[in-house]
Amino acid sequence: MSVATFNPAAAAITVTDAAVEHIARQIARSGRSCLRLGLKESGCNGYMYVLDYIDRPQADDRAFEIAEGLALYVRQDELRLVQGTEVDLVTEGLNTSLQFKNPNATAQCGCGESFSLEQADEG
Repeated sequence: MSVATFNPAAAAITVTDAAVEHIARQIARSGRSCLRLGLKESGCNGYMYVLDYIDRPQADDRAFEIAEGLALYVRQDELRLVQGTEVDLVTEGLNTSLQFKNPNATAQCGCGESFSLEQADEG
């Protein structure tokens, strides 16, 4: 289940302007003050992204400032799984959703809901 070691230099999570605007609107609608990007083991390929609207970050959350006064949080133990990810807002037909471009993903399921990660070398 582990993947490549966490690389602080490559850890940045980037968010497009369209996604920043969407995230800010969603946080305001939720009545919460923050958004956490997380993962859970699920789907047909291993992992799924989870977005949690939270009142405040936890001690193990790392902040990524995506706009002035707006941060996206990731738990420290999940950083290595999402390092380098770009978050974009994509519209296809009538549907608009956040899309995650994770350079660590080695495969995605056909429905785009889950992805897999290459296992780390053990030595």
